[in-house]
Amino acid sequence: MTSVLCLTLRFLDPVPQFHGRGPDDNPEWPPSPLRLFQALVSASARRWSEQQFAEIATPALQWLERIQPSIVTPAFQHERFGYRTYVPNNSGDLMTAAWARGDTESSMAKYRVEKDVRPTNLLEETIRFLFPFEEGICQYFDVIQAAARSVTHLGWGIDMVAGNAELLSSTEVAQLNGEVWHPSEGSRTTSLRVPIDGTLAALNAKHRAFLERIGPDGFKPVPPLSKFRIMGYRRAMEPARRQFAAFTILKPDASGMKSFDPIRRTRDIAGMLRHAVAEVAHNQGWSDERINVFVHGKVPDGSQPSNGSISPDRFQYLPLPTINYALKRVEAIRRVLIAAPAHCSKEAKWALQAMAGTELVHHNNVAGLMTILPTSDAVLRQYTDEARTWSTVTPVILPGYDDPDHLRRKLKDVRDAETQKRYLARLDSRLDSLLRKAFRQAGYAEDLMTQTELECRNVGFHSGVDLASRYLPPENLNQSPRYHVKIRFPFPIRGPIVVGSGRFRGFGLFARLDES
Repeated sequence: MTSVLCLTLRFLDPVPQFHGRGPDDNPEWPPSPLRLFQALVSASARRWSEQQFAEIATPALQWLERIQPSIVTPAFQHERFGYRTYVPNNSGDLMTAAWARGDTESSMAKYRVEKDVRPTNLLEETIRFLFPFEEGICQYFDVIQAAARSVTHLGWGIDMVAGNAELLSSTEVAQLNGEVWHPSEGSRTTSLRVPIDGTLAALNAKHRAFLERIGPDGFKPVPPLSKFRIMGYRRAMEPARRQFAAFTILKPDASGMKSFDPIRRTRDIAGMLRHAVAEVAHNQGWSDERINVFVHGKVPDGSQPSNGSISPDRFQYLPLPTINYALKRVEAIRRVLIAAPAHCSKEAKWALQAMAGTELVHHNNVAGLMTILPTSDAVLRQYTDEARTWSTVTPVILPGYDDPDHLRRKLKDVRDAETQKRYLARLDSRLDSLLRKAFRQAGYAEDLMTQTELECRNVGFHSGVDLASRYLPPENLNQSPRYHVKIRFPFPIRGPIVVGSGRFRGFGLFARLDES
């Protein structure tokens, strides 16, 4: 059963490039649905007369402008190398005026202006926009297909394309090659312009304003298009960004920031924070079942921890070691983060409002006072901004034993080089599989993990980070192996990133790593 209208645009350049830019003048990727819609409107206006456009194309375009499509794009080369060129800038009248004055030496080259070009270099030539529909029949398919086949450009004038439209089943959609981007309300990573109800009318009005820009009263500027919406798009394999509430830890008398040793006190601060959240939640009327599940990470009756094969809906308590940006060094803990799954924005907002001013108590003594931390904080952004390369500031506690066959002990007695090599390869394979399992448990897709580069060791990758073996883990994980990890994703990922068996208590926390 067909369920998706697929509009395909194939770049005709043998070396496919896309030059379109977003509202901020930066390269736009993927091409926005509004850009496609404008191309369809332009193609329809060229294909049909004014009356035919009103009778044939308008109903189809009005139907299309109400649907937010998914986008299937080819991979692109992340490193963009721009260049500057000099082009005419509608200055032919200046040149002819100079000729009229007798300046026959004047040429167009004198009036060229600089133009920076930053193309997106594509590894393949096809982009697809997928419009789902529920009725099972796309009543405007013939019209939209004709319009799509009349599209000649997408982006700049040099971005020539050939368009088409077809109906696909969900099985055929699943077999398409490329990166899939879905509209995403809650976890925006890439902002794109999309048409809304009334965009077609606004484009028609703008076209009329352009035709009438010069009249008896002189020149009237053409207003920019304002009838559209900015929507977040996220790759299908990209993890949804976790919600969070950030706080600074002050001294009990609020005279300054309170510092804690990340090696010995990470687990203590996470415990104090969890206790404080449970107490505030109880005072504000949360049920015991909800506190057991969402705050403590246990089964509803609180008798035992919930089975965490995948991340359940619950808070994570993340002490944040300070990252001294000037010295590029990890220092003491002075901030904390309460994180929640992407769809739990309500709980994260509650934490932000309810926990401000709360005391952290350790052995009946007030250890610190929490105050709201702005999201613009430079240290916080080391954990929550986007980056391709991240490394741990607290070690990842593996979700399993890394040497179940006691190969390290056997290696001490092995003298054969081939056997040693085979044992070491098995250890590396086991360690890699456990690390990838830790990311999958934290919600990272299998397709994404197959494209990432992982590296782990006992020594940290950030300056100031101690050996992984020296960190005091939660007591129930004291025998679990732990490592510092560096990961490089195929595209920028937003934080916070925290994985491993200690991910709910501050272990396995990643910060951005500057590779320059």
